[in-house]
Amino acid sequence: MDLKEIVCAHSPDSDDAYMFYGLATRRIRSKTLNFRHQLEDIQSLNRRAMNGEYELTAISYHAYPYVADKYYVMASGSSVGDGYGPMLVATHMMGVDEIKGKRIAIPGRLTTAFLTLNILEPDFIPVEVPFDKILDAVKDGAADVGLVIHEAQLTYSRTGFHNILDLGKWFKKTYDLPLPLGCNVLRKNLEPELRTEACRMMRESIQYSLDNHDEALQYAMQFARDMETELAAKFVGMYVSHYTVDCGEIIPRAAQKLLDMGHEIGLIKNRVELEIVR
Repeated sequence: MDLKEIVCAHSPDSDDAYMFYGLATRRIRSKTLNFRHQLEDIQSLNRRAMNGEYELTAISYHAYPYVADKYYVMASGSSVGDGYGPMLVATHMMGVDEIKGKRIAIPGRLTTAFLTLNILEPDFIPVEVPFDKILDAVKDGAADVGLVIHEAQLTYSRTGFHNILDLGKWFKKTYDLPLPLGCNVLRKNLEPELRTEACRMMRESIQYSLDNHDEALQYAMQFARDMETELAAKFVGMYVSHYTVDCGEIIPRAAQKLLDMGHEIGLIKNRVELEIVR
């Protein structure tokens, strides 16, 4: 078989950079498959996946029902909050019951953070802003509350914000499950042998980074917005774990529950069954 090149799209974040390190630096190679890397924010990747633009792409789990006709979920590459996750923050102390009816700055309607928030409290006014502008939107008065993802989960308090609720903590306490946030998906029209090879390379890339933590973290630091090494290491450690190497049985179960609840509250139109490839 000739060497086939496919696009491998993911977000320019330290945790994604860390898990794709082995592939991006060609530490992990193949005789049949070559990856061309494309970096875009997760909301853009979610939208592009609806058109099936990239062969392999990171998406939010919330986006999966909209792309399930085109993609399989890869067993490797899930970002999971096990007792932690996206957070609701405000400039002053506030009870969870007080978010009802409020303007909440969100990082995109297809993010899993938005889905989880709707399961918790569907009555709010979403104000869609880029994920890295959420704190600014709250500070400037464009929103009352911010739904923060990525590094802001660790840095929000530096600028005087208060934690209202950690959605990952709430999900774990309520359903006794980790909160699956993002995953990698693989286009269904890829030949079976290329699918298997892509899954192997993805799994080995993540394992390589875990086995060579310092060098992978050094590479990921170029994508760590406003974070010193210690904080970046903490963030990567939160979202690249054994669940990322292989989602096992519990993560698909948690993701299925999340999507089913989204369907039950009317946010997700069609109920879908997750299809996992290894």
